[in-house]
Amino acid sequence: MRGPTQADLDCIEMQLGRTPRDVHTIAFRCPCGEPAVVETPPRLSDGTPFPTFYYATCPRLTGAISTLESSGLMGKMNERLAVDAELGGAYAAAHDDYIAARSALGIMVPEVENISAGGMPDRVKCLHSLVAHSLAAGPDVNPLGDEALSQLPNWWLEEPCSRGYV
Repeated sequence: MRGPTQADLDCIEMQLGRTPRDVHTIAFRCPCGEPAVVETPPRLSDGTPFPTFYYATCPRLTGAISTLESSGLMGKMNERLAVDAELGGAYAAAHDDYIAARSALGIMVPEVENISAGGMPDRVKCLHSLVAHSLAAGPDVNPLGDEALSQLPNWWLEEPCSRGYV
């Protein structure tokens, strides 16, 4: 993977409304072609530990995820995790995938060792992180991220994600 271009960074800055921090690469692009999920190293250039390896930047995507979060879906997912051993095992494997992908950067950060995102491996606390992981890793890696993603509208169809942002 190559690093982000200056155009990518400019787009992300407009998406976030602030200068992006230490973007390693674009992990997923919206179908319109703009960055939607970035990879961020586990230690920022200012020394801050940063466990959120996959970070959703597209405001249309994050808005759609926020709407889904407010629907009560996370509570239902947590209830299922408490009783469904197969789902729990697949979710724990998603946690392991997340840690392995971040570790592949070769930057060891003891403060975030074995900490992934979104509540993995045993609870759901942030659909943004889970969807970002699903988009970056592809289908069949994070079952709850995939489930949330399947419930999102096609956020990119109304107009390109960059319209109004860049």
